[in-house]
Amino acid sequence: MSTVAVPASPPPTASEDAESLRKALQGWRADKGALVGILCRRTAAQRAAIRRAYAFLYREPLLNCFRHRLSRQCSLLSLDFWKAMILWTMDPAERDANLAHEALKKQKDENYIQVLIEVSCASTPDHLMAVRQIYLKLFGCSIEEDLAASTALQEPLRKMLVRLVSSYRYARDFVDMDVAKLEAAQLSEAIRKKQLQGDDVVRIISTRSKAQLRATFQCYKEDLGTDIVEDMSSHCKCQLGRMLKSAVWCLTSPEKHFAEVIRHSILGLGTYEDMLTRVIVSRAEIDMKQIKEEYKGRYKSSVARDVAGDTSFGYRDMLLALVGSEE
Repeated sequence: MSTVAVPASPPPTASEDAESLRKALQGWRADKGALVGILCRRTAAQRAAIRRAYAFLYREPLLNCFRHRLSRQCSLLSLDFWKAMILWTMDPAERDANLAHEALKKQKDENYIQVLIEVSCASTPDHLMAVRQIYLKLFGCSIEEDLAASTALQEPLRKMLVRLVSSYRYARDFVDMDVAKLEAAQLSEAIRKKQLQGDDVVRIISTRSKAQLRATFQCYKEDLGTDIVEDMSSHCKCQLGRMLKSAVWCLTSPEKHFAEVIRHSILGLGTYEDMLTRVIVSRAEIDMKQIKEEYKGRYKSSVARDVAGDTSFGYRDMLLALVGSEE
């Protein structure tokens, strides 16, 4: 469920919002509070209309204005704000295509490999298809080609990622329980033998619908008495095991994965701003409410409190506006 607080009364028109943004961007120091107050209170469709209105009125893309501001910043706090604002103002599929492209540049870092899993597994089939189309348009080749050509990623992880990003899953709720029981047994054997690279595992995780996978994982739990993620974590400590755990959560319980990413991004000294920004910006209109509930139940703290304690100034205000109030 979305945590974006869209005004109850009819908001200003897209042209009026564009004019207000223009004023906020005037001068050396932009009015970040005004930018947050407008853009972080609008839906994706409303933000798209504002971008069109801004380009029509001022003959300049709004994102180019933000990128110009980003290029002039020396303060890390301002850099984080403008990077977050650019991502938030993008069309969701365009945002995920850019995140995936950036992740492919930094694939030796598992935190960025997880971006590819999130885009592939925590999305609807139609959204993933849109991401692939925009990726091809923006970068001149398909995301599957870039992944397959990667020298930083090793097999069998590369094979799994290619299968995940190229999937188009059945989106309805039909479940075949006979298949669920069979594939639960196949997954159990693969985990027991520490053979997660097997064709059956890759096929099941990359092709089955989310409803079918939930049924399979429930059969696994009923048969063995343990959760499949727990067994992956305890029996398969390799990189592929960790990435499969992320895929399983993103496919069936994305709030668990994203709550863990938020926690990791703010735990200890410093903050992994790119991770924190990515989760809050990409999930605010989808399931941030469920992520907050999961986070509170698991870590006995609130997302808003921990974000406020680890960030500051305009960047903090923007993230908190997207996270929403804690009930």
